[in-house]
Amino acid sequence: MTEAPVRTPENTFLPGGRRRHRKPGQSGTGTGLRRALVLAMAVPVASAALAGPSAFAAQKGAGATAKTHGLDTGDQQMAKNLKTRVLDQRLGSNVSGVVLNADSATTVWGHNASTALMPASNAKLATSTAALTVLGPQHRFTTKVVYGHGTLTLVGGGDRTLSTADLAELAKTAIAGLKAAGRTTVTVTVDDSLFPEPTLAKGWNKGYYPDTVAPVRALVVDGHGVQDTSIDAGQVFARQLAAHGVTVTGDVTRATARPTDVPVAQHKSAPLSDIVRTMLKRSDNDIAETLLRMTALGAGRPATFEGGTEAVRRVLSRVYGVSLDNFELYDGSGLSRADRIPAATLAQILELLTQPRYAHTLGAVRDGLPVSGEAGSTLGPEYGRFDDANSKCAVGKVRAKTGTLTGAIALSGLTRGKDGKWKVFSFVENGATADPNAIKDAMDGLAATVNGCYA
Repeated sequence: MTEAPVRTPENTFLPGGRRRHRKPGQSGTGTGLRRALVLAMAVPVASAALAGPSAFAAQKGAGATAKTHGLDTGDQQMAKNLKTRVLDQRLGSNVSGVVLNADSATTVWGHNASTALMPASNAKLATSTAALTVLGPQHRFTTKVVYGHGTLTLVGGGDRTLSTADLAELAKTAIAGLKAAGRTTVTVTVDDSLFPEPTLAKGWNKGYYPDTVAPVRALVVDGHGVQDTSIDAGQVFARQLAAHGVTVTGDVTRATARPTDVPVAQHKSAPLSDIVRTMLKRSDNDIAETLLRMTALGAGRPATFEGGTEAVRRVLSRVYGVSLDNFELYDGSGLSRADRIPAATLAQILELLTQPRYAHTLGAVRDGLPVSGEAGSTLGPEYGRFDDANSKCAVGKVRAKTGTLTGAIALSGLTRGKDGKWKVFSFVENGATADPNAIKDAMDGLAATVNGCYA
């Protein structure tokens, strides 16, 4: 199923033009947003009743040659600089970009802003926005242990941050119950039936497994990149039991917990807001794909790529009024080479982060964006970001999501311009042949241009 495209005015991305995406008729609270989503999910896909026209889509190629009337002097200079710098040979010829002044609801500059390109990990912006909206920033994922017929079953709840220490605590609680019942011998099984059997997304290949991304299951420990994360987690759990004097018989196997099994222990994850921050800082593919499935379940859809991406599309268009023109999404991480998202759409998602009414629900996205020069993030010095003569002036001044695939590099985020106002930007290139590090240097230079420090 595909979302019906939302038609928009054709000149909304001309520099100096005012634009703001549709304001849906709900409050900015998490409860209001989720109530709107429930209503949206109940409407047939073909209906445009809730979507309405967005004032924030781009005409193909808009802004490439447009005049900059209506902009202040600083923004005019920025637009002039970007017009030249986007032609940097390192970026190649297939580049899409846009800059928005979030404070004044104007477009500062655009270059092929509605051209849909491979977004790479910039797709995680859509995934995290949908997850927080559907599930809520305080949502926690629960891993359980149940007992029945001499067997302890570890039941996965979609917590991609579960650790060995967490399993150790579950084991201790379970052991206390076993000893109270006079048992010292058990078998161990794992139940990961919350998600269906893993499949490849459109645009994935088997070579991604298990290092780039693991097969998506509802149970995993320590983020292990292995083929069967559920059995692996069960084995770690069994070793914890054995280390405390319980005899575990046989191999760890997969089974579905019975309704009559007795709950003996549970672990709740950190809030979703914390998990989203971690996912964005590290650009964690596995967390992104797990969140896509949990979002699908929260929206009443199957825990599949298709169910998850349908939920993402509906959240973006029907809750927030984001344009889905030329938008194609097949996974949650952006690893799919079939994904296509215009810079205009990425910028529209990011502009939500500048609006106070969405701060409670989407604040974790803004907080999770890597900061230029921030060690431990994908914009850190260990990745060679913001460290050349043109961009180092912007260290600490830019928040942005990175994206890197073979043949695709993206950078989309926020910065305060020289005028102190929020500037939202998105730059995506596909097919450039320069060294990836050189392409990233050019991208960082564009972000520094938006900030105004690279004048």
